[in-house]
Amino acid sequence: MEMIDAAMARIEETDGPVNALPTLCADRAREHAAQLMKNPPTDPPPGYLYGLPIAVKDLKDVKGVRSTKGSPIYADHIPERSDFLVETMESKGAIVLAKSNTPEFGAGANTFNEVFGKTRNPWDTRLTCGGSSGGTSVALATGQVWLGSGSDLGGSLRIPASFCSVVGLRPSPGRVANGPRTLPFATLSVEGPMGRTVGDVALFLDNQSGQHRGDPISMPTPEISFQEAVKNPRAPKRVAFSPDLGIAPVDAEVAEICAKAASQFEKLGATVEEATIDLHNAEDIFQTLRAAQFAASYSTLLKNHRDQLKPEIIWNIEKGLQLPSEQIASAEVARGAIYHRTMEFFGDYDLLVCPATSVPPFDVDTRFPTEINGVQLETYITWSLITYALTLTACPVISVPCGFTKSGLPVGLQIMAPWAQEHMLLSATAAFEEASEFTNKLPIDPLVKH
Repeated sequence: MEMIDAAMARIEETDGPVNALPTLCADRAREHAAQLMKNPPTDPPPGYLYGLPIAVKDLKDVKGVRSTKGSPIYADHIPERSDFLVETMESKGAIVLAKSNTPEFGAGANTFNEVFGKTRNPWDTRLTCGGSSGGTSVALATGQVWLGSGSDLGGSLRIPASFCSVVGLRPSPGRVANGPRTLPFATLSVEGPMGRTVGDVALFLDNQSGQHRGDPISMPTPEISFQEAVKNPRAPKRVAFSPDLGIAPVDAEVAEICAKAASQFEKLGATVEEATIDLHNAEDIFQTLRAAQFAASYSTLLKNHRDQLKPEIIWNIEKGLQLPSEQIASAEVARGAIYHRTMEFFGDYDLLVCPATSVPPFDVDTRFPTEINGVQLETYITWSLITYALTLTACPVISVPCGFTKSGLPVGLQIMAPWAQEHMLLSATAAFEEASEFTNKLPIDPLVKH
């Protein structure tokens, strides 16, 4: 109960300027806590949280709690059942205290919607916190909660982690079960943990992971916990660094900070070389497959609630509906080729490292960047190419704090390991974090600037 009270006090103290957790469920949390105290576990599994309050991204249903998906269509939706992920987390001792803000249906890497408004960056409230797991990242950075759930299609865990100086992990598809979903076999979108440290994220991944019969691609719980991977951090031997993955325009200061951070692996005994996977066609592949997924998931909403959808979502659904079957088939084949090239690449390197975002946090009133370094960007998601290119590999990727710009804005480093190698990824990232000077800078009070 004391942790619920402490979290609620911190939310009341800090949430006004940032709008991270617009929906609170303290009474439900206290009822849940009382039940846990009456029935403590006799043989707790790895990742058991013993009543720790958490935040859940508002894309996920929580039974009896307003769950809007950031959309006016669901503004008054109170589900009768929680998402599989929420059931898993609560079965392992987590207590849902709040729902974190997200853009409508998680579309776009700037957290704003017509239901709750904008979520602001605590390092400078004039700026965006990124998205779509923006509310969770801000709640962590400001110390409102200790752990929070996120999801990632094109960078929605990694971008806000970078913009807020927290840690966000996009696991391999199937590592974290969720649903029920319209597309249960889809692998572009995943759920994952966010925290203030790599150790916190490993703990939360233990809490979230495991097989669920409602999710046909979900993986069994591993025999060795993810927490074990970070207890004795192990540096990699061979690291590939790329400032831009060979395809994405990147702000010069961001690239410089990330290159300096990547060299930290040399101090840990690794060989660091500039190299990347061949991702030359990643933009077209992802845009096609994302549009097809939007059409399959939301075409009925477009038909019945067009006036309540933001224009970017309408564009994405209509793009998907207009795709010829040959284009979708070609994109699937090309994605398969990227996976094979990725596995070949990891025959030479243990990790691929690059910036987690192409730009620092930008004006919260700017819906999305339209140019980087003079390069014009075609769509509302083009600026996040450096994250969604790696989505196509199906490999686990983490964003970890690695520095600050001259104006004091956070920058994150993106680290990727081979498919299903979350243990190795977490161990190597823990070694990086241990050697880094950018830990223990949280939580912070929101820096309100005008």
